[in-house]
Amino acid sequence: MRVIIVEDSVLLAEGLTLLLNTEGHEVVATVGTADKFHAAVDEHRPDIAVVDIRLPPTFRDEGVRAAVEVRRVHPGQPILVLSQYVEQTYATELLAGGGGGIGYLLKDRVARVSEFVEALERVAKGGTAMDPEVIAQLLVRRHAHPIDSLTPREREVLSLMAEGRSNADIAASLVVTERAVHKHVGNIFAKLGLPPSDSGHRRVLAVLAYLSGV
Repeated sequence: MRVIIVEDSVLLAEGLTLLLNTEGHEVVATVGTADKFHAAVDEHRPDIAVVDIRLPPTFRDEGVRAAVEVRRVHPGQPILVLSQYVEQTYATELLAGGGGGIGYLLKDRVARVSEFVEALERVAKGGTAMDPEVIAQLLVRRHAHPIDSLTPREREVLSLMAEGRSNADIAASLVVTERAVHKHVGNIFAKLGLPPSDSGHRRVLAVLAYLSGV
């Protein structure tokens, strides 16, 4: 897998490069600004870009805005955004364009190498990877009554769905049958007024769009 890293911290960029090379992936470019990010994507057409949400010069939202613009110019370009903290507005901006190949993880998640690499590979294939902490805060901050109608178990299933987990993965995580998960998924979509579907990232994006008010 060919990867671009967009990170102004040399130490973190080198750490990510070493990690990814060790896992058998190729880092084709490492850049530290939004402009260089655009140029690197144009030149290398990577399988995925790993982008810090805050880049020079203001270290506010340059990274996420660059990610949105890159996706506009190169529809479907897989991007995994890394953030120090949960920032709901930025998660919403990433989801607003629709489509798969989007991830939002907290930087602490990188230390859990297997989880990070799994998320990276899932996003590169067009899936979705949302940090569990991001999903938890979206659920807490959303006050629409359909969410309130979900049972505790349905909320657990919804959170795992939002991470990009398959029904089989959810069943294993919750120690229930896959048939039970399928039933919960159907109930969730019914309560949220969304068409029932098990079609991978599309169901995740639909649920996230509803939760974040997109």
